[in-house]
Amino acid sequence: MFSNLPAGSPLQNSDSSPLLISEIGEAGLLQIVQRYCPAQVVGDDAAVLEAPKGQLVVTTDVLVEGVHFSDLTTPAHAVGWRSVAANLSDLAAMGSRPQALVIGLGLPGSTPMAWVEGLYQGMQACSSSWGSLLVGGDLCRSPHRFVAITALGEVQPGRVIQRQLAQPGDWLVVTGPHGDAQAGLELLLHPEQGSAVAAPEREWLIKAHQYPRPRLDCLPVLQGIPDPLRIGGMDTSDGLADALVQLCRASGVEARIDVQRIPISAALRQVFPAQALEWALYGGEDFELLLSLEPRVAQQLLDRMPGSVCIGQVTGWDPEGTVRLQGGEILSRQQAFQHF
Repeated sequence: MFSNLPAGSPLQNSDSSPLLISEIGEAGLLQIVQRYCPAQVVGDDAAVLEAPKGQLVVTTDVLVEGVHFSDLTTPAHAVGWRSVAANLSDLAAMGSRPQALVIGLGLPGSTPMAWVEGLYQGMQACSSSWGSLLVGGDLCRSPHRFVAITALGEVQPGRVIQRQLAQPGDWLVVTGPHGDAQAGLELLLHPEQGSAVAAPEREWLIKAHQYPRPRLDCLPVLQGIPDPLRIGGMDTSDGLADALVQLCRASGVEARIDVQRIPISAALRQVFPAQALEWALYGGEDFELLLSLEPRVAQQLLDRMPGSVCIGQVTGWDPEGTVRLQGGEILSRQQAFQHF
C-alpha cells in the first residue's frame, strides 16, 4: 500500500526522522488517509451513499490552527475528535442522526505524517462512536493547518429541533454541565494553575476541552416521547449565555434563568470556584444542548436523561429576546466567543 513512500515505516524515514508530507506528495498522502474511509465509497470523484429515509440535514464546520487548536493545547488525535464532535453536535442540535462526514484538509508540506495519522485516528474514533462514516473529502497545500468538515444526517419530519420554536411557558433544559472546557483550556495554557489540583479533577477538565461529547444520546430519549412534539433548541458550543440569547431572539420570546440551577461540575467548582459561573455562561465549547420544551415533555426528558437540568422558563413574547438572570441582570452575547 505504501509503495510510493520512502523506505522505513509509514511515519518515519530510514534514519528515524519524522516523515513529512512534502516527502510523499499528494498521492502518498491520499494512500494513507483513504485507509480511514470505507473502500467501497472512496476513490471516485464523489461518494455514493444510501438516501436518507427522512429529511436530509447538512452542516459544515471549520477548525483553523491558531484559532481553534494548537500543538500546545491539542494533540492531533484530539484535533480530529473535536473537529468531528463540533459537526456532530450541530446535527444533534437539529435532532438529526449522523450518517457521513466529508473532510477538507489544508496542510503545510512540513507537517509530519504522524500528525496526519493522529488526526484521522481521532476523527474515526469520534465518528464511529456515533455510527457515522468518513467518506472522502479533499486535500490542499496551505500555510496553516485547517480542517473543514461537512456532516450529513437525517431526521424524521416533525422531529426537527429549531431555534425559532420556543414558546411562552416552555421549560429551558440543558443536557449537562458547562464551563469545564474553558477550565481545561486554562489548565493547558497555564500549567502552573494546576500545580495544586488533584489528578482526577485536572484530567476531567482537560478531557472536557480536548474530547467533548456531542449530545446525540439525547435523541433516542426524545424519540421515545410520542407526538405531537415541538422542540426549540440549539447547541451551546459558543457558550450557554450566547445560546440562550440566540434561542430567545430567534423565537421572539423572553426568559428568566435561575443561575443556581445551571449545572457546574464538582471539578470546576473545586479548581476554579471564582470563575465557575462566568465560564459556565460564557466559556463555550461544552457542546451540550439547550432545549425549550413544553413542561410535560421537559419532565419526561429530565426523568429519562441523567444530568439534564431545567435552568429556567420562557416567560412571554419579546421581539428583543431578553434573557434575565434571577437578580435582574440581562444576558448579553458580547462576552461570548466572537470570530470577528
